[in-house]
Amino acid sequence: MKKIIVLAKQVPDTANITGQAMKEDGTVNRAALPAVFNPDDLNAMETALTIKDTIGAEVIVITMGPPAAVAILKHALYMGADRVMLISDRKFAGADTLATSYVLAEAVKKIGAVDLVLAGRQAIDGDTAQVGPQVAEKIGFNQITYITGIETITENYLIVTRDGELQTERIKTPFPMLLTITDEANTPRYPNSLNMLKYFRADTASQFDDDQIETARAHNQVIPMWKADDLELDIKRCGIKGSPTRVSKIENITLTGGDLELYGTDSKDIKQLVHDLRKDYAEVNE
Repeated sequence: MKKIIVLAKQVPDTANITGQAMKEDGTVNRAALPAVFNPDDLNAMETALTIKDTIGAEVIVITMGPPAAVAILKHALYMGADRVMLISDRKFAGADTLATSYVLAEAVKKIGAVDLVLAGRQAIDGDTAQVGPQVAEKIGFNQITYITGIETITENYLIVTRDGELQTERIKTPFPMLLTITDEANTPRYPNSLNMLKYFRADTASQFDDDQIETARAHNQVIPMWKADDLELDIKRCGIKGSPTRVSKIENITLTGGDLELYGTDSKDIKQLVHDLRKDYAEVNE
C-alpha cells in the first residue's frame, strides 16, 4: 500500500485584504485576516484520495502553521485523510519558502518510506509556487509541477497531464515522486458526515484536560504536533533567521475596464479591426 503525504497550508483569505494585512517586519498579519484551506491544496487532497480509492494508500496530511491551523487538518480528516500532523513552533514564525520547505522536508523524512508527496500548485497568500519544488529537491524526489489531471493510476507508476502553457504534456512517472496540483485536475469532494461526527472534537493534546486525553486518544482525536526539537532542526534555517526574502509592502489593486470597441462581421469592419490591431501593436513596440 502506498504512503502519500499531502502538504497543506492554512492561508489568509486574500479576497478580504484589509489595511492591517502586514506587520512592521514585512510578514503577513495572519491574526487580522480570516483563514481558509488553501484552494490548490484541496485539489492535492482530492488527488491523494482518488489514488487511495483506486489502488489503496495511507494518506497523511501535514501543515506548518500556528495552532489554529488545526482547522484545515480537521477538514482533511473529514474528507478522508488517515492521519494528520501539525508542525508548529514559534521558531518557524516569518518563514519564507526556503525556510518553510526545509521544515516540511525534514518532516517528510521523519515520517519515512513515502511513495508520493502532493502539494497544491501554489498558495494564494504568496503565489510563488516554490515550496513544492523546493521540498522535492530537499528530499531527493523527482518532481512534476502544474498537474492538470491524472490519467492512469497503477501500483508502479502514474500517467499525468501537465500544463505546458503552449501545449499539454502527458508524462509517465514511477514512484517515488512529488507532484504539484492545479485546480484543473479535479473537483475536491465534500467532507464525509460520518467523519465529521468522528473527528469534530479532534485537536492537539494541549487542548484536552487530563481526564479527557485518554478517551480522545482512544478515538483517534488527538492530532500530533511536532516542534523544532522533535525534528532536530537547524534553527538558523528556520523562521525569519532562515528566510532571505523580505516583503516591503502590500498594495490593494483595483482593476478597471478600458475602452470597448465593437466590430461587425462585414469586410469593412474586419479591415478596420486589422488596422486598429496593427496600430496598437506599433504603439506598444515603439
